[in-house]
Amino acid sequence: MPRISPAFDTDNDQRLREAAIVFREIMGTPDKSIPQDLLDKAYCIVIVPSMKKGAFIVGAQYGKGYIVCRKKNGVGWGAPAAIKIEGGSFGFQIGGSETDVVMLVMNEGGANKLLSSQFTLGAGGEIAAGPVGRTATANTDLAMRAEILSWSRSHGIFAGVSLQGSTLRQDLDDNRALYGKTLTSREIVDGNFRVPPGARQLIAELDRVAPRQRR
Repeated sequence: MPRISPAFDTDNDQRLREAAIVFREIMGTPDKSIPQDLLDKAYCIVIVPSMKKGAFIVGAQYGKGYIVCRKKNGVGWGAPAAIKIEGGSFGFQIGGSETDVVMLVMNEGGANKLLSSQFTLGAGGEIAAGPVGRTATANTDLAMRAEILSWSRSHGIFAGVSLQGSTLRQDLDDNRALYGKTLTSREIVDGNFRVPPGARQLIAELDRVAPRQRR
């Protein structure tokens, strides 16, 4: 496992803590959360806490967060890679100025796209609004068709949301702050890096709720 000494980075540490809290709170209400069977099947998860609506550009959205993927053997979650998400026309629920965004990557094809340097969501119909609740997937075939499922939470309301048109980019600056050197998202996911101290709470939450990938 590569041993890289991360730089001290308050912004990343705070954002990682917020991502852990977002995930814990969402999964803390099973009847209104991401369905457990989808989470158990997911290759990766993306969490963007407090994605903001642009103050000066109407309809603009911008957020920073992390993509975390399963370890190669499907047991446990690896180290996070920093991402940016911008644009799109999904709006904000109930008129909120910011919202939490969560995406599940359901197969290897979706993971390859999100681990590229830049990817526009929905260009090929691979992303869909995710179902909510314990038994939601019993009445939908979304998990069979979509490579990526997405949700948002604003003003305490959690619901599936379409992110078509949003662009997701790797954040090389934040990756360097986390790991002490410039790394791409793919290098982090494929490299079996040690989890940075600031990310341990997030990884612990993921390991607690969905420790093993099930097929």
